[in-house]
Amino acid sequence: MKGHRWRRARGLGVALIALPYDFRQAGINSLLGIMITPPLVVIIGFVAQISLYGYLRTRAGMRYPELFANDEFVKAIDAAKWQLWLACLSDLSVYAGGLLARRTGGDMAWIYRLMGETLEAVLAASGTVHEPARVERARARLAHCDWAVVPDDATPFSESPRTLVECAPIIDELKQLDDPIVRNSVRFRW
Repeated sequence: MKGHRWRRARGLGVALIALPYDFRQAGINSLLGIMITPPLVVIIGFVAQISLYGYLRTRAGMRYPELFANDEFVKAIDAAKWQLWLACLSDLSVYAGGLLARRTGGDMAWIYRLMGETLEAVLAASGTVHEPARVERARARLAHCDWAVVPDDATPFSESPRTLVECAPIIDELKQLDDPIVRNSVRFRW
């Protein structure tokens, strides 16, 4: 990951670490409501929408605006957007939790609780009903995460590239051809 996007993703973890320890232990809900949730919704929405619409625009070429005339296709784009958004939330939660574990040497149960509550707060702030199976997959990913071994590189950002390839409303033959390029495009957005 390069440039301002990398710094933006790292900034979440650094902002959490800069808090006084007693506030981190006692004020998780107020912290989420004030400081974390609005920036997360913006970052996640940016990565998800730019990645999905960029891929669609590349594949459709000059006919890209015509895609939005078909109501069924617009519904498919919207469904894919929210699935990708949830995968981006999962990726950023794992990365931030790993960053907290490395920088604070903190209690892994506290990190899991913070990341779980962050996930729930951001889901609630999105105002959208998400596919239950995908929400459970994101929760399970956090529940089974070993925070101490999450690396400080692009490795935690594995769910969103896979989800874009899986959920984009493009025929499967083209997705197979595009797979490595599309995965890298999402990974580099972080």
